[in-house]
Amino acid sequence: MLSTDERIEVVGLAESGDEAVTQADDLEPDVVLMDISMPGLNGVEATRRIVATRPEARVLMVTGSDAQEDVEAARTAGAAGYMTKDRIAAELVVAILDAAA
Repeated sequence: MLSTDERIEVVGLAESGDEAVTQADDLEPDVVLMDISMPGLNGVEATRRIVATRPEARVLMVTGSDAQEDVEAARTAGAAGYMTKDRIAAELVVAILDAAA
């Protein structure tokens, strides 16, 4: 879905939290989409590590959980935003562009 929007360039896809951290360091994206539930290193800890090493990167949590404790954990880890997966695609694109700005 994101690769069809000409304003967005998808530069990587990680299948685990550890891989997300490595790719964020290697690929230097402006915005990282992160799920809380990731194999290995969870998304909150991966976010914390990405923000610590690349403070200019913006991490958006895109997850199925709307639990308040998950929202707070994501913000504490340094996430720039939090969206549940049930939001429509257009809202996700706007959130990515806002985070990049």
